[in-house]
Amino acid sequence: MTQPRVRVTAQLKELRFGAGSRALDLVATLGRRPTAAIERLGDTARLDAWATGVGLPLLPGEANDAALSDAQRLREAVFGVVTDVMADAPVDPTAAATVEAYAVLATEPPRLELAADGRLASGPRLRTSAQVLATVARDAIDVVTDPARRTHLRACDSPLCRMLFLDTPGGRPRRWCSMQRCGNSSKAAAFRERAVSTVDS
Repeated sequence: MTQPRVRVTAQLKELRFGAGSRALDLVATLGRRPTAAIERLGDTARLDAWATGVGLPLLPGEANDAALSDAQRLREAVFGVVTDVMADAPVDPTAAATVEAYAVLATEPPRLELAADGRLASGPRLRTSAQVLATVARDAIDVVTDPARRTHLRACDSPLCRMLFLDTPGGRPRRWCSMQRCGNSSKAAAFRERAVSTVDS
């Protein structure tokens, strides 16, 4: 069945946060898999904005072309590992090796950053691109190896979206990545379909 063409709007190109995991937020930078892929991490400015959005702001100059290429490569490897795990299928060894390689790029022991007067420094800690990618890769490994997180992996019910996210335990199971986005759209489409069926019957 031919999928309908998707008009790429500014909203569709917005960076998505709220997947419940930094690794899954990285996966969400390529939208509408696999039928009408929308690149949301298309340049270094977007990489800088994404890193800030997940709470890992980059040092000046670290959002460069090499870092962008690395982020996209890690994104596809994380997507491969997570989707294999969700399908209870053998994990692709190349994707697994890629995630592991980024996970050991840099270590980030906890630090107390002090200002010149000796007080705790205010503002977010800035990181190198290697530190950011290592943090994200380690998060991906934790998502698929921690049973409490792994069992809450979901894909959005919208066939056009299929964004991966971690469902919040304790509440009603989520069907959509976001009620405001795919939830309302899916319900509106179902209502229109029922209305057409009623008229035709």
